Amino acid sequence: MEQKLKVGILGATGMVGQRFISLLENHPWFEITTLAASARSAGKTYEEAVGAHWKMETPMPESVRKMIVMNVSEVEKVAATVDFVFSAVNMTKDEIKAIEEEYAKTETPVVSNNSAHRWTPDVPMVVPEINPEHFDVIEHQRKRLGTKRGFIAVKPNCSIQSYTPCIAAWKEFEPLELVVTTYQAISGAGKTFEDWPEMVENIIPYIGGEEEKSEQEPLRVFGHIENGEIVKSALPKITCQCVRVPVLNGHTAAVFIRFGKKPTKEQLIEKLVSFKGAPQELDLPSAPKQFIQYLEDDNRPQVRLDVDYENGMAFRVRLWNILFFGRRVRRLRGAVRLEIRYRFHLDRRRERLNRKPASLGRSWAPHEGYESASVFAHDAGLLRVAF
Repeated sequence: MEQKLKVGILGATGMVGQRFISLLENHPWFEITTLAASARSAGKTYEEAVGAHWKMETPMPESVRKMIVMNVSEVEKVAATVDFVFSAVNMTKDEIKAIEEEYAKTETPVVSNNSAHRWTPDVPMVVPEINPEHFDVIEHQRKRLGTKRGFIAVKPNCSIQSYTPCIAAWKEFEPLELVVTTYQAISGAGKTFEDWPEMVENIIPYIGGEEEKSEQEPLRVFGHIENGEIVKSALPKITCQCVRVPVLNGHTAAVFIRFGKKPTKEQLIEKLVSFKGAPQELDLPSAPKQFIQYLEDDNRPQVRLDVDYENGMAFRVRLWNILFFGRRVRRLRGAVRLEIRYRFHLDRRRERLNRKPASLGRSWAPHEGYESASVFAHDAGLLRVAF
């Protein structure tokens, strides 16, 4: 690209805004020209506005230290300085929906890390390797907003991004039902251990609102466009429990999947390692070359060794214990156990996973016939948008 696109960060002083800044440093296509935050930060240099609250492991980039922070509520003024914005504003849901639409109506594309517009019917919620065709709904969104260039696109809940690519890779095996437990890092709450010392050596067994997101958002990712709106998929049926764990970055998910068809271990592995999408085909600068990498070693992946694979934008996977007990049931049913781990090593054989979920049929009972596999993978769980 001969001339870089000018990028603005809305909510630049918060943890997600800081992550955007870190990831965009030295990007070959994008240049951060504008930082916007609340009125109390506006008018200060970015270094002054953040103060001692820089939470990234890497130093604050020199290119933004002396940049003057703008007021995010001065929409026209901010929009005039950029080609598009990344949104990480910390407001109420209604306020976020309103301000992101205001920016879009200035003909400024908005790529949002927020959840406010995830269920707006004509706003695409995209994992680029899985559902880039959902960007086609933007045409209908622009008609509603009255724009020619401006639009809003969002990313899904960070924890579901850890396992939905595997489900997409195994689509032809007809995943029908999932039982999921997510083990979610404190960064998902915008915290560090310094901010939240109570989380050290602690687990909180319930995260308000997260279960519904984890059960419903994958269905929208796997959905289709109909009459100018994204219609969610009917399958797979998902039951989820979400747990907060003492991990700084990255989420874990333990998933049982019941398939309509019976895959072999070799087929499962082949589909994982050959899986690619539009970012790989377009050779985008931030796209991982190998989206899902399968590891043969029994002691891999390990979080310390593998968490930054492909800059945290891809997966390393290992399957264990591929077992079939199909002779014990009238119809061959399969379930795959995925353990997808980011930065937290968990017992792969938790006794509670042997309990039959009340909402599912008998085919989930371990003694009746299932395929069991353990998968360990890493993904950044942050914004992944194709440009």
